[in-house]
Amino acid sequence: MCKDCGCSITDHHHGHHHDHDHDDHHHHHDERLDTVHANPQLNDKKTVAVITKILDKNDTQAKHNREHFDEHKVLAINLMSSPGSGKTTLLQKLQEVASFKYAVIEGDLETSKDADRLKSVGIDAYQIQTGSACHLDAFMVHKALHHLPLDPIDVCFVENVGNLVCPASYDVGTHLNIVLVSVPEGSDKIAKYPVMFRCADLVLITKTDLLPHFEYDMEAEKKEARRLKPNVDIIEVNIKDMDTVKKVADWISFKIGCR
Repeated sequence: MCKDCGCSITDHHHGHHHDHDHDDHHHHHDERLDTVHANPQLNDKKTVAVITKILDKNDTQAKHNREHFDEHKVLAINLMSSPGSGKTTLLQKLQEVASFKYAVIEGDLETSKDADRLKSVGIDAYQIQTGSACHLDAFMVHKALHHLPLDPIDVCFVENVGNLVCPASYDVGTHLNIVLVSVPEGSDKIAKYPVMFRCADLVLITKTDLLPHFEYDMEAEKKEARRLKPNVDIIEVNIKDMDTVKKVADWISFKIGCR
């Protein structure tokens, strides 16, 4: 993990975090600090104080980002998952069925390959290279906002770094979280990474075309997701079946209409 957050912080820190302008924020904040206390290398008051300060500063910037999106009447959505779950491919395919216009802020440790893929099909995208950081934070997203015109769009996706741990702890100033988990990852990821799935507004179970080749218990995974967050929305996605992609687009359109 990176040296910039509570997953491995010892004597170094950098300004980063996650909330949601919802009551959940305090729960997730406590949960992050509980994780720190559980790590014997981090179990001292000074380290916890540093992490708390980092997260609080990030929350302040995240609130500013959200206000910026609100001013431009843009719905901001944080896409999170482990690497290879299909975030970028989904964003490519969405434009074929979406009734809304969107742009993308891309987060990766290195390279601009994902942003280039999106630009090649006419989607406005801006790449953030995080270096060693295993997540985006509100300050990185704020910088990216200076490079994306928001007035022409309805939705701004933030495609976070592929990681099921740290991105859940850092509010980047979005309104909603979509978490992807793919069939090849196995039927245990939701239970193993509860913080991520507790913050999900929508869970996408992707690569369902591969179900015949894997021992994947779809109903058990859905049940686990709803145990962690009752009534969370869940959509099964096969990127080769545009009807399933349309369901994702319709869910987002509904959320736009609710604003």
